[in-house]
Amino acid sequence: METTLELKSDHLYMEVAERIESLIAKETFKVGDKLLSVRALSKEQGISLSTAFQAYYHLESKGLIEARPQSGYYVKFSPKHGMEEPTCCKLIEEVVPVSLDEMISSVHTDLRTRSKIHFSVSTPAPSLLPTAKLNKAVIQALRDSDDSCLNYEDFQGNVVLRQQIAKLSFNWGGVLSDDDIVITNGCLEALSLCLKAVTQPGDAVAIESPTYYGIFQVMESLGLHVVEVPSHSGDGVDLNYLEDAISRFDIKACLFVCNFNNPLGSLMPDENKRQLVELLTRKKIPLIEDDIYGELYFGKTRPKTCKVYDKEGIVLQCGSFSKSLAPGYRIGWAVPGQYKERIIALKRMNNVSTNTLLQEALSIFLQKGRYELHLRHLRKALHTQCLRYSQAISEYFPEDTKVTRPQGGFSLWIENHEKIDAFKLHKRALKHDIGIAPGHIFSTQGQFQNYFRISYGLPWTDHIDHGIKVLGDLIKKF
Repeated sequence: METTLELKSDHLYMEVAERIESLIAKETFKVGDKLLSVRALSKEQGISLSTAFQAYYHLESKGLIEARPQSGYYVKFSPKHGMEEPTCCKLIEEVVPVSLDEMISSVHTDLRTRSKIHFSVSTPAPSLLPTAKLNKAVIQALRDSDDSCLNYEDFQGNVVLRQQIAKLSFNWGGVLSDDDIVITNGCLEALSLCLKAVTQPGDAVAIESPTYYGIFQVMESLGLHVVEVPSHSGDGVDLNYLEDAISRFDIKACLFVCNFNNPLGSLMPDENKRQLVELLTRKKIPLIEDDIYGELYFGKTRPKTCKVYDKEGIVLQCGSFSKSLAPGYRIGWAVPGQYKERIIALKRMNNVSTNTLLQEALSIFLQKGRYELHLRHLRKALHTQCLRYSQAISEYFPEDTKVTRPQGGFSLWIENHEKIDAFKLHKRALKHDIGIAPGHIFSTQGQFQNYFRISYGLPWTDHIDHGIKVLGDLIKKF
């Protein structure tokens, strides 16, 4: 009975807080406006004083409101932070090879050094992950296994884990069975296998611009060339540009992140996803869909994937637990449609199978229903952190700074004055033990030189606030 009452109370304060947050987002309540007193809110909404306090405390933790001594609560920040969103760079319209290794290596130095603030790393902080429960799942996997998980797992992957992933597909509109899924060593291996399945060295692949630099490294290793397609911070890939590019270049495949692209955080509307799949189906061009951030949404429901609209098996969907649960486990998967047998054969030749123990541990963790509970907490934390980081940027950075307003994921994409060289800024920030990801590495064409990405995966602290202030000061010194 107590648990039921607690859930009801939690639901009530969140409902009140979300309605106030919505009014702040719509600027019905503007920055500086005074809100109802706790007592007045309690009376007007028919809720207890405790629930009213909880609602305001929740909004305060997000940095949206502030308590002023002897005065009450005031709106402090709006998600529409007053800063413009970044613009798209004009792309070089040609097929280009890739080589960014030296610059990427510089960004990834000393990742395990705790004294540094790693704004450059797009993963959740360990404190946001269910470490104890994952450890218990590993111990149970060892205890329950006849061979202590020492043998190879099936080429296609642990069947129970595949069943659990198939169940997750219900949330994004999928209708999968365990036989549709192939387990991989993280999402990058899934992407690599899919690219190998549908291309040959020298082929051209359409990708977003900007996009995650790890994709470039995979393509370089496979001898592929890229055609960059502009992506907008609001709705993602420019479909008109893509259709024109298809008619001008011999594009053999597309690789897009349609849900919360890294670094933009953009979310492609469902109608655009449908149009994309229909276009590529007509052109007989496979789509590799990287959906690694799909579970990290800030809205009410999980966004659909392009796979939902795939009627002929041309979409090869890839995912992973790396961004949502256990980065170091390196457990990912592919849903490769008509290319499944080819993917399994490549997987067998590449590394036989994926880690047996960790597959079994994750299957136990998911079976116990712990994943969705964890995700609810993680989404709430990331949304709060996104707002706090955005607020600090609007406070400490120059007024002409432009920042994205992501609807999910980990990343803020920041456009600075054209005279700012983000790689030089990265080098200067390292001297202050701060890591950022300069925009240069998110394009093969030397674009985005005055842009950089920071991740809000680290929980908000005074140390983080200081780090963003230092970045702002360094930018101003340019």
